[in-house]
Amino acid sequence: MRLQGCPVKCAWCDSASTWHPQFVPKQVRKASAAELAEEAAAARPEFVVLTGGEPCIHDLSALLAAMASIGLKVHLETCGAYPIAPGFAWVTVSPKWAKPPLAESLARADEVKLIVEAPDSITRWTEAVGGKWLSPNVWLHPEWSRRADPAVLRTITEQVKQGGAPYRAGWQVHKPYSADSLDARARPPAPLGGDVAKGF
Repeated sequence: MRLQGCPVKCAWCDSASTWHPQFVPKQVRKASAAELAEEAAAARPEFVVLTGGEPCIHDLSALLAAMASIGLKVHLETCGAYPIAPGFAWVTVSPKWAKPPLAESLARADEVKLIVEAPDSITRWTEAVGGKWLSPNVWLHPEWSRRADPAVLRTITEQVKQGGAPYRAGWQVHKPYSADSLDARARPPAPLGGDVAKGF
């Protein structure tokens, strides 16, 4: 479930339609937390992921309560720069330099997803957190426009080989499967990968 709004505004954002002022939805359907929970439950998911944009800029208490009332587990994907509400079954923190994560967000994370933009990305983030990740899982994903960059891929591979746990190599699998374009409900009005010329 992709929520609107994000003050982070990464230059390489793949969901800029959640915050960019040039991309205003033609239609906005108003729905209650209970209606959203019922719609999610209709898909019979193992769990529901709240992502964005940045979900933690919103008061999620009503939505979390509605999901819990019908037995849905809720996972969170956040940059970690804002307080994380209680009630999530799983928390993924994907830190961003524009708004670094709170220490308590990193401590709460079940996993960390680092977007590797350059060969020094992993080293810089590891130094920024004091040399040790608290999470048992640190996924290393190439920034999508750098997914074929040998230096970025080599950096990820070497970190996993030499660093071992908690590092794992990751990939945004929904993109090669065209998951967004195959689900009419999820089709973003902004192209995946953004448009640097337009600032998103």
